Amino acid sequence: MHLLQTLLLLVFPALVITGALRDLVSYTIPNWISVALAVGFPIAALAMGLPLPTIGFQVAVGVAALVAGMVMFAMRWIGGGDAKLFAAAALWLGWPSLMPFLAVTGLAGGALAVTLLGLRSPIMRGYVVNGPAWFARLVEPEENVPYGVAIAVGALVAFPGSALMQGLGLPI
Repeated sequence: MHLLQTLLLLVFPALVITGALRDLVSYTIPNWISVALAVGFPIAALAMGLPLPTIGFQVAVGVAALVAGMVMFAMRWIGGGDAKLFAAAALWLGWPSLMPFLAVTGLAGGALAVTLLGLRSPIMRGYVVNGPAWFARLVEPEENVPYGVAIAVGALVAFPGSALMQGLGLPI
């Protein structure tokens, strides 16, 4: 059973990393990633033996994050895929890890934005435009920020403190 639990828990980091990489190279996060996270959560939660009230509370956190993500999308701060990934990650993380998730995601997003501003400066652009096509697009001055990268960093940092990981019983 321990092996099955571990494999189910690996779904989360694998999917958020996949979402970050897809956002980085294509500025899109496919819906299947967020759907797989949403569908995988109850399976992992039940396998980890989370109590139903805890599962319900984590669902409420995920719904609140979806509403917040929709507001950020409506204000054009983030893309639709970012909003969905944000909500799906919050679902897995729940209350114990929500604050570290938000804080690290914000810090990582700021660091990513500052880095891209530097790479998009006229001085640096001459050095970086000769890379792969996805990287040349990333350093275009008018492009957006692939915020899925920041969401993934925040999610991965916060995940060890989540109720799901606590249910595994590892010393963290």
